[in-house]
Amino acid sequence: SNPLDAGQRRATNVTLPADLVAEAKRLNINVSQACEAGLRASVAELYRTQWLAENREAMTAYNERIERAGLTLSAYRPF
Repeated sequence: SNPLDAGQRRATNVTLPADLVAEAKRLNINVSQACEAGLRASVAELYRTQWLAENREAMTAYNERIERAGLTLSAYRPF
């Protein structure tokens, strides 16, 4: 199950600067939705960073192979 999928909701307390909340309300920004969007973005970025770190060696090896031997099917490319 993907933790980024919308599922059951859970109430939580978040402490934010009062002036930021006031400005968000003045601009009709839904604070809950904005917090959720920011949290989703943070979680997704962390997953991305972790994936890149875990796969860096394989990507480097692949890129080195492509530099040495070229693309496997490059002879069939029309350009």
